[in-house]
Amino acid sequence: MRDRGTRRHGAATPARPARALPGYPGPRHWRQVPFTDQHYVDTGTGDPVLFLHGNPSWSYIWRSLLGTLSPDFRCIAPDLAGLGLSPRSGVPQGTGSPGALGPVDRLELHIACLDHLFHHLTGSQGAPTHRWTLVVHDWGGPIGIAWALRHPGVVARLVVLNSVAFPWPVGYRLPVYLRWIRDSAPVAALAQATNVFPRAAVRLGVVRRLGSAERLAYLLPFADAQNRRTVVEFIRCIPRGDDDPAWRLLESAEAGPTEAGPADVGPADVGSGLAGSGLAGLPMFIGWGMWDPVFTPPVLDEWTRRFPQARVHRYRDAGHFVMEDAAGELDRHVRDFLLRA
Repeated sequence: MRDRGTRRHGAATPARPARALPGYPGPRHWRQVPFTDQHYVDTGTGDPVLFLHGNPSWSYIWRSLLGTLSPDFRCIAPDLAGLGLSPRSGVPQGTGSPGALGPVDRLELHIACLDHLFHHLTGSQGAPTHRWTLVVHDWGGPIGIAWALRHPGVVARLVVLNSVAFPWPVGYRLPVYLRWIRDSAPVAALAQATNVFPRAAVRLGVVRRLGSAERLAYLLPFADAQNRRTVVEFIRCIPRGDDDPAWRLLESAEAGPTEAGPADVGPADVGSGLAGSGLAGLPMFIGWGMWDPVFTPPVLDEWTRRFPQARVHRYRDAGHFVMEDAAGELDRHVRDFLLRA
């Protein structure tokens, strides 16, 4: 039986009422994961669809898809720890404080939080242990797919929106502003203090200009200094090359631990877990905003090379936040995929 409880003390709450979040499911659909206090939206009935956002964003990005899919599916949209309405304090035992973690450990923290969410939903909230659909965007891709690789048989379908789950393709170059924040502590501190990255993202991450109310809703959680800290930490976790340890999270659990050290594993082997795992043959939908300055067309080409069975839609007039620019069209395509796959 599903819990209809309200938010508990200790979770991040918006400084404004829910009406400041146009289109977002109301508080009666807001839930928390025990112990981690991770916030998530739970709406609709049917097979579960798990939505994982990236950085700098939160579950607000899914509001249109939630409205379209919830009549047929149970839609679950968490906020990653330290973003949206989820507190940074949601640290599973044994991982230490967030500020003390290295890049790989921080990503492991988010994967561990997904474990808590999954066991909460399947243990006491009536969710099944299989037939899940995973919908990922940006950082939601490597985090969600790393989690799915550790739980074979749970995920039955994949929806990938402007994300990555393998080393950057040959010749790829990260935008200079992200390299500055990632590689320079003073620039990172300035970005955190000024909130410049989220403010730029809501304008430069779309082709269709967001309304003022939507922009304010996107930015609402980032008024909190701790959320801005998480934004910068994510940027500083961006892998630097094919041999970056972060890619190891995407090695298939089915293959067991890698016995070879970093010097013994070539770039072609790193991040190959998805292609070599049980996820590789799953029905896959790829929706891509073609004007994304980070996840550029060569990244999409690498997805299609690795997963030729995927159903691919290129949205010519969409940017990084493809779910904003292609809202409606993308919603219909995803719904059709889920109903037919």
